[in-house]
Amino acid sequence: MRRPFKPHPIICALAAGALLATAPWAAAQSKGSPAHIRAVTQKVDGTFIRTNEAQTKDWPNYGLDYAETRFSKLDQVNTGNVKNLGLAWSYNLGSKRGVEATPLVVDGIMYVTASWSVVHAIDVRSGKQIWTYDPKVPKELGYRGCCDVVNRGVALYEGKVYVASFDGRLIALDAATGKKVWEKDTIIDRSHSYTITGAPRVFKGKVIIGNGGAEYGVRGYITAYDAKTGAQKWRWFTVPGDPSKPFEDESMERAAKTWDPSGKYWEVGGGGTAWDTLTFDPELNLMYVGTGNGSPWSHRKRSPAGGDNLYLASIVALDPDTGKYVWHYQETPGDNWDYTSTQPMILADLKIDGAPRKVILHAPKNGFFYVIDRTNGKLISAKNFVDVNWATGYDANGRPIETPEARPEGKPYDAIPGPYGAHNWHPMSYNPQTGLVYLPAQNVPTNLMDDKNWSFNGKNLGAPGSGMGWNTAEYLNAVPPKSKPFGRLIAWDPVQQKAVWTQEHVSPWNGGTLTTAGNLVFQGTADGRFVAYNAKTGEKLWEVATGTGVVAAPSTYMVDGKQYVSIAVGWGGVYGLAQRATDQIGPGTVYTFVLDGKAPMPSFVQQRNDKLLSGVKYNPADIQAGTALYVSYCVLCHGVPGVDRGGNIPNLGYMDASLIEHLDKSIFKGPAMERGMPDFSGKLSMEDVQKLKAFIQGTVDSIRANAKQ
Repeated sequence: MRRPFKPHPIICALAAGALLATAPWAAAQSKGSPAHIRAVTQKVDGTFIRTNEAQTKDWPNYGLDYAETRFSKLDQVNTGNVKNLGLAWSYNLGSKRGVEATPLVVDGIMYVTASWSVVHAIDVRSGKQIWTYDPKVPKELGYRGCCDVVNRGVALYEGKVYVASFDGRLIALDAATGKKVWEKDTIIDRSHSYTITGAPRVFKGKVIIGNGGAEYGVRGYITAYDAKTGAQKWRWFTVPGDPSKPFEDESMERAAKTWDPSGKYWEVGGGGTAWDTLTFDPELNLMYVGTGNGSPWSHRKRSPAGGDNLYLASIVALDPDTGKYVWHYQETPGDNWDYTSTQPMILADLKIDGAPRKVILHAPKNGFFYVIDRTNGKLISAKNFVDVNWATGYDANGRPIETPEARPEGKPYDAIPGPYGAHNWHPMSYNPQTGLVYLPAQNVPTNLMDDKNWSFNGKNLGAPGSGMGWNTAEYLNAVPPKSKPFGRLIAWDPVQQKAVWTQEHVSPWNGGTLTTAGNLVFQGTADGRFVAYNAKTGEKLWEVATGTGVVAAPSTYMVDGKQYVSIAVGWGGVYGLAQRATDQIGPGTVYTFVLDGKAPMPSFVQQRNDKLLSGVKYNPADIQAGTALYVSYCVLCHGVPGVDRGGNIPNLGYMDASLIEHLDKSIFKGPAMERGMPDFSGKLSMEDVQKLKAFIQGTVDSIRANAKQ
């Protein structure tokens, strides 16, 4: 008689595990595990990014593809059903400053950054945190950035996440665990106020990153590091250095001929910081970098005898293997207005005059939309997309035709556009089905005047930011500007060089755009909405309240057969420090939407205080001196008391009287240092504090008195 077979318990367990692993629900459970994350992120390389272009199921690169079109071929969400979008989940980023990142997503694993360069890995399937990484940027360094302690996102490559910290480090993280793999200090001189706010890119196994800081007096450059080891592969400077020393390469020798050495520009750095846009054409094997403004802003101070000052305000093509200069096109020769060319560029193939052309589409701060041949850097066309007063157009040689009032000497003038730009860093998108670029445009009225008494790092009271290291050699708003503020979404035809449709917003500083094959354009707004438009007509089809202003650009992707749309929300940036268009404020938040989503919107948004300051005692005789101190040390972050509304930094005209009465407790090693408030010990005296209090309360009292008249 045969005995019944009794399998060993271990065999039973193995068999049961095998059966469970084949069940669909068990397979889904494994998504988001370290093994799954490691498997899907290790596949992300140049081939993956190019293959993804066919369907754009994932969003593996900052601008989606190498061309940074931000055009998704997904159409599950379209003009017919976008009204049914609902919240899938929201995620609290735990930040109170600006959020400018575009979320990257591969197979349901999201990577996004918040202020202070903190990285979050999120499971799209659940909306839950996988890990976070805080590079622990010293908060006392926050004042070294002109434009908020923001970060525009990460790069993803072969199982690693790359983030550049605000204080200038490039860090590689394990994509599955968030553990640091390597870290490099990218700053060549820590005695200068270099920062990084941009997202790295990875081209051909090299992580590329630039930096910011031109307002403070630095020399711009970009650097390539080996993606695996962090070893530096090459570095290219954007402007020449000290001409008494050997030039780094031929491009710097050529550039030096366009600068006047009598200005000793190298002592102030020269500027040209490459703080945002980078794109790559793998077929031409060229990478393109947009360069920044001059340091100082004033052309007369920087280069007294004139000159184009290469390679400021330019698009430059480099060999990604060596960093060698290939060609350039300078959009604003002899920049005098903070007209950076760092704004996002898009690579596209267009038919122009009946012939196919490989082009760069670019809309920088100066208000002109450029179509440039990306094979050789030749200008094809340029047309202003907003009103401008510095140039009437471009000549046959690709040079601007400047107006007589563009460079007045010794008197204030309205710069249109101003230093905030007709278009800033907020990404635009290009839809090849409509042939249109969706461009966030704006005007922030600004009046400029040369500061004849400027000297590098001189404490010239009354010059904006001079007490905090700003070196612009310009006065801002010496007289009130006359132009009107606006925010606008423009659907721009780059072939015909004209607007097809526009949407007017209530404020400048609206978010970047996303366009899709569902004939949609998505954009967040300064007044706290996330909106979908018909890409062909501009008709508004859907919107949802976000509770606070939106400045970042969205992304869209497929997970388990469903199309999601995500936007990282958090009001901020240079305009958002002191201004806002909402009556609410909330923490940085990722909102993710899906068709028929039913999740409730978060309720952690709070009302802002709009009650004017009163009751602080002061000596009216101190107001004038307090004005100069306030402009030099406070105005760029806090705005004008009671006039500006306060952004992600409070306006002091709306603070509790006890805080202003005891202002010394805030500015000398105060509690707000943990949030980025500078320590003014050794910079300001108790006598200065009394003068500041007089200006703050005196200004508010004046506003209150005028309101009663």
